[in-house]
Amino acid sequence: MANITAALVKELRDKTGAGMMDCKAALGEVDGDVEAAIDWLRKKGLAKAAKKAGRVAAEGLIGIAVAGTKGVLVEVNSETDFVARNEQFQDLVRSVAQVSLSTDGDVEAVKAAAYPGGATVADAISSAVATIGENMNLRRAAKLEVSAGAIGAYVHGSVGEGLGKIGVLVALESTGKADELAALGRQIAMHVAAANPQALDAAGVDADVIARERGVLAEKAAASGKPANVVEKIVESGLKTFFKEVTLVEQAFIHDPSKTVAQAVKESEGKVGAPIKIAGFVRFGLGEGVEKQESDFAAEVAAAAGV
Repeated sequence: MANITAALVKELRDKTGAGMMDCKAALGEVDGDVEAAIDWLRKKGLAKAAKKAGRVAAEGLIGIAVAGTKGVLVEVNSETDFVARNEQFQDLVRSVAQVSLSTDGDVEAVKAAAYPGGATVADAISSAVATIGENMNLRRAAKLEVSAGAIGAYVHGSVGEGLGKIGVLVALESTGKADELAALGRQIAMHVAAANPQALDAAGVDADVIARERGVLAEKAAASGKPANVVEKIVESGLKTFFKEVTLVEQAFIHDPSKTVAQAVKESEGKVGAPIKIAGFVRFGLGEGVEKQESDFAAEVAAAAGV
């Protein structure tokens, strides 16, 4: 039997919004497995959905750079937000993003790329660590490119040109007007920053995620006592709703919720002067998936004092 700690209960509550006692009961039912507890709560109708991203924990900056029909995102982490406000660190992140344009977007390729002044990106980061006195690293990078069209870009929580807490790139394939495409791409990038879709369309959603959602829907529907054929219809209807929530093209467009993103793109083709296809998108939220160790200052003092 797993030890159900207060920290586990808090983590589950943060991810689901369920009540404390419900979270404790769920963890007890699944031997302390948080992900299984999320499903347990959802099956009982006590949680809306699993919040996959978790809370942002790492410090640093997201850097973005666009040149013509290609764009890159990089995430450079630091130990404290104080360093993220340092001009030297900001220049480093901005330069790493610019250098990344000449690579395929692979992190190791970016680290090995030539940095202004003759060193590599990895060398530049090491030098910054020595100068600033705080550990930092290039955590991830991504690149989008189209043969014809535009790359839309948006930075949220901006602290300077091309730098912020959330960065988004959207690739639009089209032979239409580049300036109109770039403006549309920026609007869609803003939508991605706010709505955080999991995939471009239903075909892009991970099969395991779909299977998990199907299982939750099926068990919840079956618990109502409905016959199998009705349960299946409920499940299929639930999956359609799920895809509307998590796929970019089916989400309600934040700039005009009366239409989907796909409909907004279609309507823009007249202004652009050619068909438009969303070729892909990338969204980096600072510190996604990185757990920062939290300290209890009072407990630390008590421990140091031998209390």
